[in-house]
Amino acid sequence: MKLKINLDECVGCGNCTSVCPFDLVEIVKGKVKINEEGCNFCGACVESCGYYAITIEADEPVAEADESYCGVWVFAEQRRGTLKNVAYELLSRGRELADTLETELGAVCLGHNVQDAESLIAYGADKVYLADSPDLADNQEDYLTHKLVDLIREYKPEVVIAGATALGRAFFPRVAAILNTGLTADCTGLDIDTEKRLLLQTRPTFGGNIMATIICPANRPQMATVRPRVFKKNAPDDKRQGQIIKVDFKKEGIAPKTKLLDFIDDVTETVKLEDADIIISGGRGLGKPENFKLLAELAEAMGAALGSSRAAVDEGWIPYSHQVGQTGKTVCPKLYIACGISGAIQHLAGMQTSDIIVAINDDPNAPIFEVATYGIVGDLFQVVPMLIKKLKG
Repeated sequence: MKLKINLDECVGCGNCTSVCPFDLVEIVKGKVKINEEGCNFCGACVESCGYYAITIEADEPVAEADESYCGVWVFAEQRRGTLKNVAYELLSRGRELADTLETELGAVCLGHNVQDAESLIAYGADKVYLADSPDLADNQEDYLTHKLVDLIREYKPEVVIAGATALGRAFFPRVAAILNTGLTADCTGLDIDTEKRLLLQTRPTFGGNIMATIICPANRPQMATVRPRVFKKNAPDDKRQGQIIKVDFKKEGIAPKTKLLDFIDDVTETVKLEDADIIISGGRGLGKPENFKLLAELAEAMGAALGSSRAAVDEGWIPYSHQVGQTGKTVCPKLYIACGISGAIQHLAGMQTSDIIVAINDDPNAPIFEVATYGIVGDLFQVVPMLIKKLKG
């Protein structure tokens, strides 16, 4: 790609200078000048120009996609034999994608003694590719990578998606690299271009200031990871009919580069953020780590999970596993109470789809109030104790 500037059309208005995320655009002697060395062709300057003075010229047309690929697949992640909720969430969205493409929806489940594998059909899968082996019980990444690559090469799905969990982020890019195809990580939206059969993969970029829609026009499969709780899982249909295809797994010839010693559960999480219906989160406004005890007391009274903003985690006040936001966990509870959180766009990206948001902040101009369902302008050290007293009374 390359930028093309028509100086005859440029009026030097400067609209393009403020939108470039890399500060590469300037007005020199009344005309636009762009440093192309650092440009990634995001198109922000093009969209801002009302005089059509800036355009992006595409490279030579890419090769046509292999039309032998067909079907949408969801990687159904499990741990210790239990399917994770993100699998059901992705199946719900995957069902819509498959229907749009008029194709089948498959689920790939790799584990040992996985409970309720049939439930994947109830949540929308037409076929479940199930590999059951003791060697797959602990989600050894090298084994998962090898098996998923083999299955994709054999069955040729058109689209493959997985949860942007610790496991998905670790091994899914390796699968894409081996298959020489594209992968968009941490998506917040998936859609279909029906004319070209392209997966439209939307994700925040530049600190959440821009929502980019990414495509993989030539290589197959089209791959993406999606954050848990971005999509809501549909109600299961126990009458749905589907097929479970059992596939073999043999570890011979695979040399793992890592050795799993043990799983260590985070004992500080009484209720997991991803599964919580109510979340109480605290930010820099708490002032010091000891004050999280106040929020923990409120969370206990409400049967809620305890969350935090990145600022509190960076200060060392609470473990990273509690962080909500673009660089933490994406949540979608029925009730989210933000205490002393200003509402930076990175935090909002992880919780703004909550059903009800209550913000408690002593700054009436805090950005958190722009997304809040209910806002309380006041000192959280007065408001929270009143809530606890009311709940316990």
